[in-house]
Amino acid sequence: MSQSRDLQGGKAFGLLKAQQEERLNEINQQFLDDPKYSSDEDLPSKLEAFKKKYMEFDLNEDGGIDIMSLKRMMEKLGVPKTHLELKKLIMEVSSGSGETFSYSDFLKMMLGKRSAILKMILMYEDKAKEQEKPTGLPAKKAISELP
Repeated sequence: MSQSRDLQGGKAFGLLKAQQEERLNEINQQFLDDPKYSSDEDLPSKLEAFKKKYMEFDLNEDGGIDIMSLKRMMEKLGVPKTHLELKKLIMEVSSGSGETFSYSDFLKMMLGKRSAILKMILMYEDKAKEQEKPTGLPAKKAISELP
């Protein structure tokens, strides 16, 4: 029997995630070795952050983000899109078939100078996380302060 058949549940999932991370680390190394990206500030930490974000949304670990994964990503970011908008986003990022985009395509978009819609959405999501949200009860107001 193969090793993957012996594993069940969490162990199998952990193994798949480890294999996926290994593949993405290889791609990250290619970008680190590429002189085209050598001028990027803090490239290793950017690549690590992009890898984590990509792994979060590549739910079936097949190496590509398809339309359903992208739909979940956009909904989680609070920017739901229609089916046609999602197809357009994938076509904009993808260098292949247009039904999915790979991690390499994702990195080229995020590290490139071109301003892709998906890149903007992800950047704004990070900015929103940085802002502090108020905690506790709002301050009491006098009746004269009400609109």
